[in-house]
Amino acid sequence: MSVAHKEDAETKHVKGFKEIEDVIAKAIKKIGARKENELCKYLPMKSGGYMHHFTLRKMKYKQPQELSSIIERFVINSDRPTVIAPKQRAARGSRKRRDHMNFTRNQLERMLNIARLAGDKEIITILSPKKSLATCKRELIQAIRHNKVEQEQWNGYVEAVQAHQLMIATDPSLAHH
Repeated sequence: MSVAHKEDAETKHVKGFKEIEDVIAKAIKKIGARKENELCKYLPMKSGGYMHHFTLRKMKYKQPQELSSIIERFVINSDRPTVIAPKQRAARGSRKRRDHMNFTRNQLERMLNIARLAGDKEIITILSPKKSLATCKRELIQAIRHNKVEQEQWNGYVEAVQAHQLMIATDPSLAHH
């Protein structure tokens, strides 16, 4: 590209930028806005809703003629520019997984008692809070001293030992902990 051709392209770019700035200024004045971003609410998008301010900024530099024509059509040449309704979005939290329930401590204890009464060891294991190996040992020793060892306590101890052994197998540096 020759120097003259390059300067001509830069002049066109500066001229195009000046034109878009004038169009934006005229539109801001017409709607009585204070900032450029307030224009967005008057510019509809094909996908629905109004133009995002990032899109406005991007078009201002990369597609100034297209942005200029949109602003002229919907703001400057319009008798009464109208505010576009925002794009419908999914409700907050609508994408959260709904396949698990959150229970209060009281509800969990009630379900645990029901499982105990029914003798359902699997449900008891699932609902029982997971304890550390040290806690399980302490509780089991305490229960032995009082001659009251329950199967559930023993199962909890066995699970804690298995989890500890699995942890050591995957990372031997944890063996001392």
